[in-house]
Amino acid sequence: MGEDWVLGLPAIIASLNGIAALLLVIGGIAIKQKNESLHKACMIVAFFVSGGFLVLYLIYHANVGHVVFEGEGLIKIIYFALLIPHILLATVQVPLILMTMVAAIKGNRERHVKLARWTYPIWMYVSVTGVIIYFMVFHIDPT
Repeated sequence: MGEDWVLGLPAIIASLNGIAALLLVIGGIAIKQKNESLHKACMIVAFFVSGGFLVLYLIYHANVGHVVFEGEGLIKIIYFALLIPHILLATVQVPLILMTMVAAIKGNRERHVKLARWTYPIWMYVSVTGVIIYFMVFHIDPT
């Protein structure tokens, strides 16, 4: 089978990030409209989609290692301006998502809402910038 299959993972990984972002938007709108069942469904699916992303991301980098951004000048500055907070917030988002989900499962609405005020924008930023970073690394001509 070889390791060629791994080279196709970045597009799948970026797609999962994009799907998670879309689910977050729909779930966010749903809760503002008091549609708790749609909100719950979107958040659960976003959780599993993001979990799938994480598994594939780890598999990809375990096989390929570090991927270097080839751009120079302004595009490199923009890349790192997105990447650095993306990485920092990605490390924070996992425990935040888990704590927010646990609060919801336990029916602790007050804690869930408090945590979600932080979790939602962080999760959204990480998901959206993940897609942007993918395009910058794999689809922008560095010259």
